[in-house]
Amino acid sequence: MPREASPSSAAAPERITGAAAVVRSLELLGVKDVFGLPGGAILPAYDAILDAKDINHILVRHEQGAGHAAEGYAAASGKVGVCIATSGPGATNLVTAIADAYMDSVPLLAITGQVFSTLMGTDAFQEADIVGITMPITKHSFLVRRAEDIPGAIASAYHLASTGRPGPVLVDITKDAQQDEFEFSWPPQLDLPGYRPITKAHGKQILAALEAVREAKKPVIYAGGGIIRAEAAEELLAFAERTGMPVVTTLMARGAFPDSHPQMLGMPGMHGTVPAVLALQEADLLFTIGARFDDRVTGKAELFAPNAKVVHIDIDPAEISKIRTADVPIVGDAKEVLADLNRALGDDRFAEKADTAEWWKFLNGLTTEFPRGFTATTDGLLAPQHIIERISELSGPEAVFATGVGQHQMWAAQFLTLDRPNSFLNSGGAGTMGYAVPAAMGAKVAQPERVVWAIDGDGCFQMTNQEIATCVVNDIPIKIAVINNSSLGMVRQWQTLFYDGRYSNTDLNTGHDSIRVPDFVKLADAYGALGIRVEREDQIDDAIKLALETNDRPVVIDFVVSADAMVWPMVPQGVSNSFIRYARDASPAFQGE
Repeated sequence: MPREASPSSAAAPERITGAAAVVRSLELLGVKDVFGLPGGAILPAYDAILDAKDINHILVRHEQGAGHAAEGYAAASGKVGVCIATSGPGATNLVTAIADAYMDSVPLLAITGQVFSTLMGTDAFQEADIVGITMPITKHSFLVRRAEDIPGAIASAYHLASTGRPGPVLVDITKDAQQDEFEFSWPPQLDLPGYRPITKAHGKQILAALEAVREAKKPVIYAGGGIIRAEAAEELLAFAERTGMPVVTTLMARGAFPDSHPQMLGMPGMHGTVPAVLALQEADLLFTIGARFDDRVTGKAELFAPNAKVVHIDIDPAEISKIRTADVPIVGDAKEVLADLNRALGDDRFAEKADTAEWWKFLNGLTTEFPRGFTATTDGLLAPQHIIERISELSGPEAVFATGVGQHQMWAAQFLTLDRPNSFLNSGGAGTMGYAVPAAMGAKVAQPERVVWAIDGDGCFQMTNQEIATCVVNDIPIKIAVINNSSLGMVRQWQTLFYDGRYSNTDLNTGHDSIRVPDFVKLADAYGALGIRVEREDQIDDAIKLALETNDRPVVIDFVVSADAMVWPMVPQGVSNSFIRYARDASPAFQGE
C-alpha cells in the first residue's frame, strides 16, 4: 500500500488560524498538489492557500473533476491524492469520486468546508450532512468543529487513507473552526483506537500456501489491484517466475504483471481473454492476491472455478471468504506476504512440484487458438481496437493511460500493451463515466515527464470535458482520444444482444445525423486545445504522432468509429464463465474470427 509520509520533526507551538492549520498540516505531510474549487464555507482555507509555500493548487471547473484528478494523481504515483470543496453542492459533487475511490481502494483525502457550527442542523444556506452522506463510502469521515482539532484530523485522515487497504477519507471543517485561532504544534497525537492493519502474514499460513502450490497440477495466480496499491509488482514477478504458474491480472491489476511475459494469460472476466477466463475456470488452485472475486470476474459465483482450492491473500480481512471460501486465508500486505513467500521458496520441501506440463499445453493451445484480434468493420468507419493498438505502440511502455467506462475501456484493457504498474488508470468497481479526462489530468500533474492519454468514449467525454480548460490554464498537456461512435456503446451492445436491437436512448446524435452535436474539434478549439478529426485509417498514425509531438497544450483527437463494433469475447451476466467456450457460436466476430 502507499507508504505513510514521514511527519517533519516537532515544531514549536505557534498561534495561527484553523484555515492556516489546514494548509500547514498538508505541507508537513508532504502534500505538493491539491485539486479544488472554492466557495463560501471553505473560503478561509482558500485565503490561507495564498500563503502556502509548497502547495500547488489546481483550480478545476467542477468538483467531481477535482475528485477524479486526485484519484488519477494517486493511482499514477502511489501517493495520497487531495481534493478540496465547499459545503453543500460543492461537497456533494465530490461524492461520485469518493465512491469511486472507495470501490477501487484509491488513497484519497477529501477536505470540505461546512457551515458555521451554530447553524448546523438548521438547513442553512449550502448546508449538507456530508459526513453522513459519505459514511458508507469512506474509510472514515471526520467532522471538525474546533480549530485545535484540525491538525489531528488531517494527519489521521492521511494515515487512514494511505495505510492498510487504501481508500478515501473525508475531513469536513466548519467555517468557524477555520476562522478561530489556536496554538499549532506538530506532529499531532493520532487517536485511532482499533485501527491496526495487519501487514505481516503468519508463518504457518505461508507454508500452507506453498504446500498448495507444490501439490497443484493446474494452478493459476489470480492477481488483483491490491498488487498495484501495495507496490508489489516486483515481488509478484519473482514469485511467478520461481513457481512457474500462469498469471491473470484483473482490470484493476492491468500492468501489475508484464503483458510481454510468457506466463501472462491476460485479463479474466466478462470481457477477458479466453486463456485467462478458462485458466481460472479449469484450475485446481487459485492463488489469489489482492483480488476480491468481483462478479465481473467470476460470472455466476457458485459456478466459478468449481474444482479449485483457494489461497486468498488480502490486506482487508473482510474480503477473505466474502464471495468464495478460502482454503488458505492470509491477511497481510501483498508486498510483505509475497516477499515472505519468495524467501520460503528456498526451503527444500518446495523444490519438487506437481507436473504442470499438461496444464501449460492446454493453456498454450488456448492462446494459439484464440489470439488477440478483432473483426474489420463493414460500414467504412474505423475499428476502435486498431486505434488503441496504434496509440499503445506509438506511445511506448512508459506512457500512462486513463480510460472512461464502457466499450472503449474494455478495448483499452484488451489492446493496450501494459508492462508497467500504475500505467493503466480506470474506474473498475464503480464504473464511473467521466473518469478519464480529470484522472489523466491528475496523473500528468503527478508525473509531468510521462505521456498521459485519456482514452474516452463520446458519452463519457461529455460528462467532464470542461477540465480541458483546467489543463489549458495550468499547462497540463494531456492527450485525449475520443472513441466516437455517436452512442452509449456498451449499453447499445447489450441492447443489440439482449433486447432485440431495441435502442432505447443510446444514440447520442438522434435526429442530427448531418451535423455533429457537439463538434469535438470545435470544442477543443474553443478551449484552446488542439483538435483533430480522424475518419480514415491512413490518418490514424499521423494524428497520434502529432498529438505526441504537441506539448504546449492538450490535444483532442475525434476518432470516428463504427457504432456496430462490439467488445468480444463476452460472458453474459449471470452465467458460468464456461460459457466462453461457446461464445464463437454466438458471434462470428469472436476473437477476430
